[in-house]
Amino acid sequence: MNPSRLVLATAFVSVTLALFAGAAVAQAYPQDPFNTHPEKGPSTFDVGHAFTLSAVQDLHLEDWSALRRVYPKVKAGWQIMGISTITSGSPFTVYSGVQQTGAGSNGADRPDQIGKPHLSTARKIREDYFGMGANNASYFSIPINLPAGTGPNQGRFGTLGRNTFRGPAFYNYDFAFIKDTPFGKRKSGTELVSVQFRAEFFNIFNIVTMGLPANTLQGAGFGVISKTAGNSRQIQFSLKLIY
Repeated sequence: MNPSRLVLATAFVSVTLALFAGAAVAQAYPQDPFNTHPEKGPSTFDVGHAFTLSAVQDLHLEDWSALRRVYPKVKAGWQIMGISTITSGSPFTVYSGVQQTGAGSNGADRPDQIGKPHLSTARKIREDYFGMGANNASYFSIPINLPAGTGPNQGRFGTLGRNTFRGPAFYNYDFAFIKDTPFGKRKSGTELVSVQFRAEFFNIFNIVTMGLPANTLQGAGFGVISKTAGNSRQIQFSLKLIY
């Protein structure tokens, strides 16, 4: 493969991940190109836990005594359907934002971790994922200006691992009303045609699921979530002809 095409493809992957993760950046390059062992960690798209529940229930409105005067075709064929999805958060890496050594790729250097943050979106300020606001960077130290350091900043590679933190969990609940109305009969006795009406509610409870936080120490708003994951409540109606 042409090296320029390889660089372009890798850059595209990084930009794509950044877009999907909100303000977070995901580097495709290793911190130390001569030692890739510290890069061992969860995949960027890893989801440790996932729960999905799908249920469909026929309402049998034609059997409800309160609706006995309603035209049979109007009250027959109704169903409700629900899909619930709950997953754990996606992993992300904290980058220093500084070229720490004379080797490595720009933007891929990681700091040392010197404190353990309590990651949460249950605070009064939900978007402050690390909980220290302007002092979120105090949980980390960038190893530069060292006697044995290398490069323009006289530093070394950080000891923080790749994808060592996880973002907020994801919650989504979809709901739908479905009605099938048959028309006509074939000679065999089967339905000739059926019209299906659907009223669909995506994220019916309008839950705000937070995205990943800004993850560059020297960048703006480190540890703060600036985008959401998933969509807001959406409602759509549709008709389908089945024959």
